[in-house]
Amino acid sequence: MSDGTENLRVLRSWSEVPEFDSPHAESGFWLKHSLDPKLMNGSILKGDARESATVTLRFDPRMLARIKRVARSRYLNYQSMIKQWLAERLEKEG
Repeated sequence: MSDGTENLRVLRSWSEVPEFDSPHAESGFWLKHSLDPKLMNGSILKGDARESATVTLRFDPRMLARIKRVARSRYLNYQSMIKQWLAERLEKEG
Protein backbone atom coordinates (compact mmCIF):
# COMPACT_ATOMS: atom_id res chain seq x y z
CA MET A 1 0.00 0.00 0.00
CA SER A 2 1.35 3.42 -0.93
CA ASP A 3 1.30 6.42 1.39
CA GLY A 4 1.47 8.90 -1.54
CA THR A 5 4.86 10.37 -0.60
CA GLU A 6 6.64 9.03 -3.69
CA ASN A 7 4.94 11.68 -5.87
CA LEU A 8 5.79 14.66 -3.66
CA ARG A 9 8.15 17.37 -4.86
CA VAL A 10 10.85 17.83 -2.20
CA LEU A 11 11.63 21.46 -1.35
CA ARG A 12 15.25 22.11 -0.50
CA SER A 13 14.96 25.84 0.26
CA TRP A 14 12.50 27.90 2.30
CA SER A 15 12.28 30.32 -0.64
CA GLU A 16 10.39 27.61 -2.55
CA VAL A 17 7.47 27.90 -0.11
CA PRO A 18 5.07 30.55 -1.44
CA GLU A 19 2.79 32.93 0.46
CA PHE A 20 -0.70 31.46 0.66
CA ASP A 21 -3.98 33.28 0.11
CA SER A 22 -5.98 30.83 2.19
CA PRO A 23 -5.68 27.71 4.32
CA HIS A 24 -7.22 25.78 1.41
CA ALA A 25 -4.42 26.94 -0.92
CA GLU A 26 -1.79 25.99 1.68
CA SER A 27 -3.35 22.58 2.17
CA GLY A 28 -3.35 21.94 -1.57
CA PHE A 29 0.30 22.95 -1.82
CA TRP A 30 1.42 20.56 0.97
CA LEU A 31 -0.47 17.68 -0.63
CA LYS A 32 2.02 17.92 -3.51
CA HIS A 33 5.19 19.06 -1.72
CA SER A 34 7.35 18.07 1.25
CA LEU A 35 10.38 19.55 2.97
CA ASP A 36 13.82 18.04 2.77
CA PRO A 37 14.63 16.63 6.24
CA LYS A 38 17.93 18.55 6.21
CA LEU A 39 16.00 21.79 5.76
CA MET A 40 13.77 20.99 8.73
CA ASN A 41 16.68 20.01 10.95
CA GLY A 42 18.56 23.17 10.00
CA SER A 43 15.61 25.33 11.03
CA ILE A 44 15.71 24.29 14.69
CA LEU A 45 17.17 26.95 16.92
CA LYS A 46 19.98 25.49 18.93
CA GLY A 47 20.43 27.36 22.18
CA ASP A 48 23.49 27.39 24.35
CA ALA A 49 23.20 24.42 26.72
CA ARG A 50 24.52 26.58 29.56
CA GLU A 51 21.51 28.86 29.12
CA SER A 52 18.85 26.16 29.35
CA ALA A 53 16.88 24.80 32.26
CA THR A 54 15.29 21.39 32.61
CA VAL A 55 11.54 21.29 33.17
CA THR A 56 9.15 18.40 33.66
CA LEU A 57 5.75 18.34 31.96
CA ARG A 58 3.09 15.70 32.34
CA PHE A 59 1.12 14.79 29.21
CA ASP A 60 -1.86 12.57 28.68
CA PRO A 61 -0.36 9.45 27.01
CA ARG A 62 -2.59 9.85 23.95
CA MET A 63 -1.53 13.49 23.50
CA LEU A 64 2.14 12.55 23.81
CA ALA A 65 1.69 9.77 21.24
CA ARG A 66 0.13 12.29 18.82
CA ILE A 67 2.98 14.76 19.42
CA LYS A 68 5.55 12.04 18.72
CA ARG A 69 3.74 11.02 15.50
CA VAL A 70 3.73 14.62 14.27
CA ALA A 71 7.41 15.01 15.14
CA ARG A 72 8.35 11.79 13.30
CA SER A 73 6.46 12.97 10.21
CA ARG A 74 8.60 16.14 10.29
CA TYR A 75 11.86 14.27 10.94
CA LEU A 76 12.27 15.95 14.34
CA ASN A 77 12.59 14.62 17.83
CA TYR A 78 9.51 15.48 19.82
CA GLN A 79 11.28 17.56 22.48
CA SER A 80 12.80 19.81 19.82
CA MET A 81 9.45 20.19 18.13
CA ILE A 82 7.75 21.16 21.41
CA LYS A 83 10.46 23.78 22.02
CA GLN A 84 9.99 25.08 18.48
CA TRP A 85 6.20 25.33 18.99
CA LEU A 86 6.68 27.21 22.26
CA ALA A 87 9.18 29.61 20.67
CA GLU A 88 6.78 30.29 17.78
CA ARG A 89 3.91 30.94 20.20
CA LEU A 90 6.03 33.30 22.27
CA GLU A 91 6.88 35.25 19.13
CA LYS A 92 3.16 35.64 18.36
CA GLU A 93 2.47 36.80 21.91
CA GLY A 94 5.11 39.50 21.50
